[in-house]
Amino acid sequence: MLRTLTSARVALGPRVAGWVRTMASHQLLVTPPEALLKPLSVPSRLLLGPGPSNLAPRVLAAGGLQMIGHMHKEMYQIMDEIKQGIQYVFQTRNRLTLAISGSGHCAMEAALFNLLEPGDSFLVGVNGIWGQRAAEIGERIGARTHPLIKDPGGHYTKQEVEEGLAQHKPVLLFLTQGESSSGVLQPLDGYGELCHRYQCLLLVDTVASLGGTPIHMDQQGIDVLYSGSQKVLNSPPGTALISFSDKAKNKIYTRKTKPYSFYLDMKWLANFWGCDDKPRMYHHTTPVISLFSLRESLALIAEEGLENSWRRHRDVTAYLHGRLQGLGLQLFVKDPALRLPTVTTIAVPAGYDWRDIVKYLMDHFSIEITGGLGPSLGKVLRIGLLGYNATRENVDRVIEALQAALQHCPRNKL
Repeated sequence: MLRTLTSARVALGPRVAGWVRTMASHQLLVTPPEALLKPLSVPSRLLLGPGPSNLAPRVLAAGGLQMIGHMHKEMYQIMDEIKQGIQYVFQTRNRLTLAISGSGHCAMEAALFNLLEPGDSFLVGVNGIWGQRAAEIGERIGARTHPLIKDPGGHYTKQEVEEGLAQHKPVLLFLTQGESSSGVLQPLDGYGELCHRYQCLLLVDTVASLGGTPIHMDQQGIDVLYSGSQKVLNSPPGTALISFSDKAKNKIYTRKTKPYSFYLDMKWLANFWGCDDKPRMYHHTTPVISLFSLRESLALIAEEGLENSWRRHRDVTAYLHGRLQGLGLQLFVKDPALRLPTVTTIAVPAGYDWRDIVKYLMDHFSIEITGGLGPSLGKVLRIGLLGYNATRENVDRVIEALQAALQHCPRNKL
């Protein structure tokens, strides 16, 4: 044995010497960053923008658990529990239901990449930034994209949708239930049935609305539904929820071309998430710890009950609206029935720069609210009451901060 080890050492000698010479002949050009030699410092803030939201303590604790393998049997069990949780919050029995390793925006791309092929007719409700994004993705895919454009604050009637369906004969209609850039709640009852009458699938974005307002995927005839983890679910950004009806699944499985994205190819993802009755095959390494957090987020809303969650968001947001109007502020969405219960938009008060108000709340109260986004930029301030953060106490805190900001921020009197 000793002779064998000695022979191996002699044989490796020149190679090891070569490694040493290589290391010695190249000096490090980049030194260790000074910032990384210091402890991580993160401020404590109340996040009352449109998302992300503060994490519930149980979700925060899940993020501190030790790693397990993404293909361990215990991880598959957690993934199955996540699927059941998504089916509950979506109110669907769709088998093709899973979580995407990416943000809500990634789920939008997953839906469009899998459903649309070059040349398909695509009808898009563009009443805010998310419709704009969906339209651009459709164009990049090569679909014949037809935007139905509305000013911020607008919504779509069934008559307007039917006119678009009759004119463009799309394979897919995109609507946003909760347009967080403008604070609009899009009605959905009857829209799925209308789409199916024209052999069109209905795709709905619920990133900003899920858990805060009613959604009934199966009963409303929605073919594809997606949402994000970081809003009402109070989970870290980076995972998203998605589900496909049998009609949508058939569209995916009978494509003439492969989806542009391998990472978001739903056939692969369906297998990896155990949706196709076949042995699971490796597709990608999922964000294991984030899935722990998502599982706990879904558990929390299951324990509270969907109807209780919807009621709490409605009641707390009504309280917020009353307090805002008490300050003399104007709600941007005029029709109470069309106001999103999770994200409230306020018309920027006359004479003020919205950036001054946002900065004042952050600097003096450590509270985040935001301005508009996309077509609503410069027109609104946005306050989010999302999941764990949707309390009357938080409403009182943000009203106190806004009152101080209106007193101290500079105002243009012209």
